[in-house]
Amino acid sequence: MSSNTIYITLGVVFAIYLAIRITSKSKSSDRKSRKFMGDYERKEKKEN
Repeated sequence: MSSNTIYITLGVVFAIYLAIRITSKSKSSDRKSRKFMGDYERKEKKEN
């Protein structure tokens, strides 16, 4: 059991790393999408 403890610990640390990376990537993409054209207002069409 003691020889497998290292692999179990590394697996848990890797799983935590992946979870943090996925959540931070989605938050950063949300920030970018909100910023993009956030204050854009459509121009009114002129009638002839």
